Amino acid sequence: MSTTSPAPLGRRERNKQQKLERIVAAAGELFAERGVDDVTTQEIADRADIGTGTLFLYAKTKGELLLLVQNSLYSEALARGEAAAEGTEGVLDGLLAVARPIVECNRVQVDNGRTYLREMVFGDPAEPHHAVALAIVAETEAVLAAVLRRDSRIDERDASKIARVISAVMFLSMAGSADAGVTSLDVLAEIESQLRAILPR
Repeated sequence: MSTTSPAPLGRRERNKQQKLERIVAAAGELFAERGVDDVTTQEIADRADIGTGTLFLYAKTKGELLLLVQNSLYSEALARGEAAAEGTEGVLDGLLAVARPIVECNRVQVDNGRTYLREMVFGDPAEPHHAVALAIVAETEAVLAAVLRRDSRIDERDASKIARVISAVMFLSMAGSADAGVTSLDVLAEIESQLRAILPR
């Protein structure tokens, strides 16, 4: 049985990939330094060493740029949460294990975290970075549903419905904490208190 390696990228595709990587790095650095609202697209283009016209080929707005930057971070956080949940036994502990790295990711830069959540809800659904963000939400709900099914009283259909409610609880708990003094632990405590009210006893 022979295996074939994927064909190497052509020069044009390599150049596009390199520009994308520079844009993500530049936007990520500037957003982390000052927050998305205080950074201009011109500054991002300058740091990425491209023209603003080229920048807009990859993302039309700062909101889309934030989605581009944050989507991979949230996806990585979800993967860490799913792995952590595998080391727990109870449903509540498993759900909190999934939530913890996502909340921590959201609180790294509070304004960016809130803007990201806003873009997920109100962004252009036809925009590809927005579609990726929604796919992460769906994946999060699937991971939560898998944890919920540890409880024999919760069937697959109910697990999916409850997972959507828990996802909304997480979303609102993160979005409602504008004060930078509110820690990840504070947000997780709020999520835990709501989960205790939702879960079967």
